[in-house]
Amino acid sequence: MSKLKIVLAYSGGLDTSIIIPWLKENHPGCEVHCYCGDIGQGDDELRGLEEKARKSGAASCRVEDKRREFLTDYVWPCVRAMTVYEGRYLLGTSMARPILAKGQVDYAKEIGANALAHGCTGKGNDEVRFELAYQALAPELKILAPWRHWSIRSREDALDYADERGIQVTASRTKIYSRDRNLWHISHEGGALESPGNAPPDDVWMLTADPRKAPDQPRELTIAFEHGTPIAVDGERLPAEQLLQRLNELGSTHGVGRVDICENRLVGMKSRGVYETPGGTIVLEAARTLRAITMERDTLRLCERLMPDYADLVYTGRWFHPTRRAMDALFAEATHLVTGEVRVRLFKGTATAVSAKSPHSLYSEDLATFGQSAAFDHADSYGFVKLYGLPGAVAARVQGTGEGSQP
Repeated sequence: MSKLKIVLAYSGGLDTSIIIPWLKENHPGCEVHCYCGDIGQGDDELRGLEEKARKSGAASCRVEDKRREFLTDYVWPCVRAMTVYEGRYLLGTSMARPILAKGQVDYAKEIGANALAHGCTGKGNDEVRFELAYQALAPELKILAPWRHWSIRSREDALDYADERGIQVTASRTKIYSRDRNLWHISHEGGALESPGNAPPDDVWMLTADPRKAPDQPRELTIAFEHGTPIAVDGERLPAEQLLQRLNELGSTHGVGRVDICENRLVGMKSRGVYETPGGTIVLEAARTLRAITMERDTLRLCERLMPDYADLVYTGRWFHPTRRAMDALFAEATHLVTGEVRVRLFKGTATAVSAKSPHSLYSEDLATFGQSAAFDHADSYGFVKLYGLPGAVAARVQGTGEGSQP
């Protein structure tokens, strides 16, 4: 049997740092290569990552800038679909895992690796997201998931393991929260958040200002869209990563994008999470308003009916599934004319669209006006109402379906 050449999805955190020596100890003679995609985690997480991986025993470590690709190929499709999981979660982690897994697979193929590894636990959704991506993109590669096999069961165990092997980690025994950050959001779990009866402590929040302490004067901005995706802020066309960063900064100043939810994980348990998604909240508010004036009624309603199914595909790790690709094509076609500008007001934790305009707007002031209209004859409504109500009228006459009738 040939020796294992493994590519590990690497973050530099406690778990992935100790996975490197664990793999080498439990698979003698193996090579461990690390892969990390930069999708906006921030300099604090990425600085010195290659050296850190090598000191932990890795044969190599690649860090790739994936920020623009993350937004254009993963986030913007979800914006076109107005994707929200269980009514509130904007899928920041769910959208990020497929691009990280794809980068990992691409690196594995480049260096001739025969195995992939991740540091996800058995309780969360991420193990499914990574492994379904592996199966779709490289089913021939062996998958290693140390959390399913090792004896480490707590943060303290992991820190002891690192200390015994001289591996330096920034984690401490007093760390309170588990966090995941990228350009779209930051999530917070653990500590006091594990009880839904506790309000989020003030020290949870990292991006957004307390809405109560946000500026007393609102800030209005204009977002331009082409074909359902944002392209400019206040008239300045920007690359995707710069556009979202601008919106993150503005939204954070005004306390926009805080969400506290108890969601249903794929594995069956409920999980309480606190999320900060300032720029994404602004983008979705603007997109929703622009869709309202540019999308024909039946198409808009079809997209609204399909959105929960699309959100479920993304949340449960089926990004590379044929169904998601097919639905993505539908949403792209449905939003082809969602082009225009939306003005959004930021104030004390809220993002509210206040105006919208589009060269493809279906809104007709002449039709909608309460005043005299040259395009609408009120007399036409008589026959429409009579025919529209005909099925109910027939049922009432024949079956007596009025109030108080018996079946």
